[in-house]
Amino acid sequence: MTLGDAYGHDAAFLLNSGVKQVIATDLSTDLLEVSKKLGLITEYKSENAESILMEDNSVDYILCKESYHHFPRPYAALYEMIRVANHGFIIIEPQDPISRMSPLLFITNILEKLSPGMINKIWKNRFSYEPVGNYVYKVSEREFEKYAAALNLPCIAVKQLNPNFWFLGCEKIQAKNTNHKFMAIQIKKIFRDMLTKFGLAPSQTLCIAVFKTAPSPELRRALKKDGYKLTDIPHNPYL
Repeated sequence: MTLGDAYGHDAAFLLNSGVKQVIATDLSTDLLEVSKKLGLITEYKSENAESILMEDNSVDYILCKESYHHFPRPYAALYEMIRVANHGFIIIEPQDPISRMSPLLFITNILEKLSPGMINKIWKNRFSYEPVGNYVYKVSEREFEKYAAALNLPCIAVKQLNPNFWFLGCEKIQAKNTNHKFMAIQIKKIFRDMLTKFGLAPSQTLCIAVFKTAPSPELRRALKKDGYKLTDIPHNPYL
């Protein structure tokens, strides 16, 4: 199931990738209805991420791509996802860079000591809101480790991504290696990926898989091969 899949694009991608059954969901189904008529998706329904009208363990996996930061109460959605999913869920969201890079955290702490107002002038999107009224909630690897540990879940897998190189007019650039502007974007991405690989800069985005059941050895190998870092959560000895 996809959650917050406004146009059904995520569900369409999964179907085209060989997933046999995908239910596309969003709070509003107006655009999903259009996608269904166009043959892009096969099933859709209206769902509120913070109160999903489905039974426990009723779908295998839930994908929530770049919708989590829109939710007024994002943690409510996390608990609903792990309730409804049989095996786990996947979140793809912008990363909170401060929690990833110790030097950034150190600088932030110093600036707050020197002048509490100065940090907000430098870190302009510290408190970021969208016109619809929601706070833009960024995620961190540590945050989901704690979430998994609190619920006694077995494992999380995290992949760092750098997908955002948008600028005004980029949508008109042809994706061809003979196009100099397109090549410039590719070079920027390669450079950012290298910085992320060696820990010199945080990735823009995280893809986080939270498992409700332990992934099989085959799945673990496939995830590692695709660049995911797996963290096994120790079982709570008091449960």
